Amino acid sequence: MIRAALGSILSHWRRHPLQLATLIAGLALATGLWSAVQAINGEARASYARAAQQLGTAGADRLVPDSGGIALRQYAALRRAGWQLAPVLEGTVRFGRQSFDIMGVDLLSHPLVADLAEAAEQDGAPPLDALLAPGRFFAHPDTATELAAAQQQHPVTSTSALPRGVLVADLSLASRLLKQPEALSYLLVLPGQIPGLTPLADLAPALTRVAAQSAAADTARLTDSFHLNLTAFGLLSFAVGLFIVQGTITLSLEQRRGLIRTLRGLGVPMQVLTGLFAAELAIAALIAGAAGLAGGYLVAAALLPDVSATLAGLYGAPVDGSLSLRPGWVLSGLAMALGGTFLAGAQALFAMWRMPLLAAPATRARGQQAGRTHLLSAAAGVVCILAGIYVINVFQGLVSGFVFLGGLMLGAALMLPLLISGGLRLGARLARRPYAEWLWADTRAQLPGMSLALMALLLALATNIGVGTMVSSFRLTFVGWLDQRLAAEVYVTAATDAQGAALADWLDGQGVTVLPIRRSDLRFKGAPLRIYGVVDDPTYREHWPLLQALPRVWDRVAAGEAVLINEQLARRHGLAPGGRLQLEPGWSLTIAGIYSDYGNPNGQAIAALHQLLARAPGIPNRQFGLRLPPDQVPDLISTIRERFKIPRENIIDQANLKARSLAVFDRTFVVTAALNLLTLGVAAFAMLTSLLTLWSQRLPQLAPVWAMGLSRRQLAATEVLRSVLLAAITAVLALPLGLILAWALLAVINVEAFGWKLPMHVFPGDWLRLFLLALLAAMVAAALPARRLSRLDPSELLKVFANER
Repeated sequence: MIRAALGSILSHWRRHPLQLATLIAGLALATGLWSAVQAINGEARASYARAAQQLGTAGADRLVPDSGGIALRQYAALRRAGWQLAPVLEGTVRFGRQSFDIMGVDLLSHPLVADLAEAAEQDGAPPLDALLAPGRFFAHPDTATELAAAQQQHPVTSTSALPRGVLVADLSLASRLLKQPEALSYLLVLPGQIPGLTPLADLAPALTRVAAQSAAADTARLTDSFHLNLTAFGLLSFAVGLFIVQGTITLSLEQRRGLIRTLRGLGVPMQVLTGLFAAELAIAALIAGAAGLAGGYLVAAALLPDVSATLAGLYGAPVDGSLSLRPGWVLSGLAMALGGTFLAGAQALFAMWRMPLLAAPATRARGQQAGRTHLLSAAAGVVCILAGIYVINVFQGLVSGFVFLGGLMLGAALMLPLLISGGLRLGARLARRPYAEWLWADTRAQLPGMSLALMALLLALATNIGVGTMVSSFRLTFVGWLDQRLAAEVYVTAATDAQGAALADWLDGQGVTVLPIRRSDLRFKGAPLRIYGVVDDPTYREHWPLLQALPRVWDRVAAGEAVLINEQLARRHGLAPGGRLQLEPGWSLTIAGIYSDYGNPNGQAIAALHQLLARAPGIPNRQFGLRLPPDQVPDLISTIRERFKIPRENIIDQANLKARSLAVFDRTFVVTAALNLLTLGVAAFAMLTSLLTLWSQRLPQLAPVWAMGLSRRQLAATEVLRSVLLAAITAVLALPLGLILAWALLAVINVEAFGWKLPMHVFPGDWLRLFLLALLAAMVAAALPARRLSRLDPSELLKVFANER
């Protein structure tokens, strides 16, 4: 009995292969985009964990200072007290035109010692060579190649035990290069400590002990915003795909009501029938899930290089460009496919479970109940929106921001059918001709079958508007910010301090204003903090972008009385103008102002140059900004290159630097643009599948109109017009939703993720482009059903009058 019943159920797909293709394609699209996002996130997080493990910092607690660095004498005191510690000094060094992150370690105590010793032995280096002058670098093979090309003074040992982009050297070499002979960044607390030691809190109250798990997750926490953003896109795409699946499942069960009634009449229990339909869905989910995983792998592999560039550009977190097949995201994709399929089919299965034995198809009767369904759906949408508003007002953080966005988007989608129905009622009241009245009424009658596809289109359009507005606002603000920050006409980097001093003296003699670019890196409350020293020059007063400032802000900074901080540092620690900032023990300044610093995830401060040099006299003097009339720039660049033998790449004019910065910015959002297009494509496919699956059910509504004189070609044009009309109403409703989404991204998510707030700009041209794109998608989706209708044999329409309806 079960075998015969299953064969009868599955025979439906042989008669309706297009529905089967729609079901598989919808599930595969939903699973594919979700799996692609999870594959990218999994690869990135694996890279973070692998980098921490390779650097030997994953399994040890850290002692970090609240501000500044750790003095060598403090480290020595802790060692004398019996604590087993490994000192670490971190910073950035520059060789030629390339910069490298360097980590100085004690090559006798650090957890990396065994791996580095093995690499040195394989390289044929003499024993203890890395401890002696001139010192030796250890780096990943790719980084070692770049370093060897940039400098020849220090030998380089390549080892795959280290992550890309990081140099490891003995502490003595790192301290010389960083010109920090008396400071450390943090201390690793090694395992196997002697019992009974004086607690670290008593020996070093100014140091904070950070657990190994927290220390290893620093990069992951920093990039959480990016991964949450990708996950949100994945969920959105998955939800849009499920709209396709739900519509197809509902239609297939609707068309098999007669079969269900027959099987029940033959004695097949409803429990058995429900189980067979559930098994059918599970098989479809597994097949589509496997196809989606394959597609997701290809999408992830194509997007991963741009993701790596984004993470490196925004967060300084490089990710390997290769993709691995990881069980986590594979199982996640299959689980989402199965769970999503049963979620999409739950309502249809429940309706079938409650169906009376002699129930007729009754499609029209159920269509007449659509008004009540729309009201219930809208009420649920209002609840979702209110819940999202409650969460964002009560809780803080990225998760609450995305919950707010989720409630907003889901609520708006649930309210869409009622809003469209209201618009169609208004159109019907304004209609004066019989054909127009029928068009409005018939469109409203078809709304229940199209509502899921229109919800998908609403979400896709709103996401495109919201994310596009965010990116365009960011770009517009970024361009204006660059115009302010990059005020100098030329930027020069000398090879050595001596060459830099000679260059500055010569430029002064030529009447060129020289702005030194000198900085020192330290730590503030366990996080990196970069301090720039500036001279008193009108350039800063006229061009530097300040968000908040005290009176006479630049006079106070020049006098060494105050400091400027970036927006990120201010928001992270609740700082404001007028407060005090302790940069190092014994160095506390008044906060005179807060400036915008887009694209930087870390804290930054600006102090008087003379005061910074008094604290860190060994800061390199190699970078300068030059102010001069623009028409003199080409001649000056040529003269500097000839006189001082400075390479072309070390002299950058303002326009070239802006172009480079904007190129990096544009590549940063390649992934976002790609996911936007994919989501919109899925929504267009949802409309296509809805129209394809519903067109045969339209015959009872179209046949009487055809019999009254409308030709099949006119009916086909009407179908296209109806599709375009629904898409136009949806696009109009998507505009306010997209603008609210953009505001939330700029004012809520961006602040939580990056620490800065962006002004919101509007771009009506982009709205018009998306509106036309939505209409085009609707026309394309309706083209195939309309073509079928225009070529339909008149006998098919005549059969409508011969059948009992």
